[in-house]
Amino acid sequence: MADYRNELIGTSPALDALRGLIDKVGRSPTRTVLIYGETGTGKGLVARMIHQASARAARDFVDINCAAIPASLLETELFGHEKGAFTGAVDRKLGLVEAANKGTVFLDEIREMDLTLQAKLLSLLDTQQFRRVGAVRPVSVDVRFIAASNKVLLSEVTSGRFREDLYYRLQVVAVNLPALRDRGDDVLTLARHFIARFNRAYGRSMRGMTQETEDIFLRYPWPGNVRELENLLERIFILEDDDEILPRHLPDRILRNVAGSATPAPPDGGGDYHAATEAFQRGLIGQALTRAEGNQQEAARVLGLSRHALRHQMIKLGLLKA
Repeated sequence: MADYRNELIGTSPALDALRGLIDKVGRSPTRTVLIYGETGTGKGLVARMIHQASARAARDFVDINCAAIPASLLETELFGHEKGAFTGAVDRKLGLVEAANKGTVFLDEIREMDLTLQAKLLSLLDTQQFRRVGAVRPVSVDVRFIAASNKVLLSEVTSGRFREDLYYRLQVVAVNLPALRDRGDDVLTLARHFIARFNRAYGRSMRGMTQETEDIFLRYPWPGNVRELENLLERIFILEDDDEILPRHLPDRILRNVAGSATPAPPDGGGDYHAATEAFQRGLIGQALTRAEGNQQEAARVLGLSRHALRHQMIKLGLLKA
């Protein structure tokens, strides 16, 4: 089986299962694949990996974001047009589907495609033929289509925004991408990967994350998934000068979320009262520092402490080196 460890970062069971599925789908003869995944889970990366695992790997992989192209232009982008087909069509234009012959077309955010174009796509999937805008004769192609959506398309079918027949035509093989919050320690593996990358890109020597920061990363649900993590770490590299990533470097929304999700253990439940208290204190201090944009004097004022008392407490909690 092909080794995708250099592209899919992590060792969780969910990711191992995904690697196996990519290999099976890639090697299969199916012409349609549907990828589901939340925003930032890597749908485009997985689509490209399916292409790389296939017999089509030597041919083109064409990436089309259906949400980024106006509906009035998407048809000619996909299928091309003949000279004189409409005002401004001074030459024949080959579409992206024709350019991808023998290869793969990736239709990202396919739910944004209008119903009229969905009907033409369905015809193409059924016959492997299409007509350029303004053409009489059809063009034959041999293309695999990989479609992706961050929402379950069946609900779009129910609401009338997506054709039921196209849905079932695409749903031959469905690949569901795991959310980052369901991948356990992969979030720390990914964070270290991005830290190493940004160290090279920015000429830095960031050592990594403190234990407190790692704990926060493991508890935060990452609604923006891998993309959110990557963007957060790059922001820290740009704005912060410390040689470790500290809780005070994290946005207020993350600290609030983690502090709000902490549930103190009952006295007779074997919980650690002091650990719970310290976690709450770290959250308060982190929020104050974020609101004060890292200014300890201002954060101390917000918390009703002297700057000396705040620094003492941060050192005690491991948020600051002595």
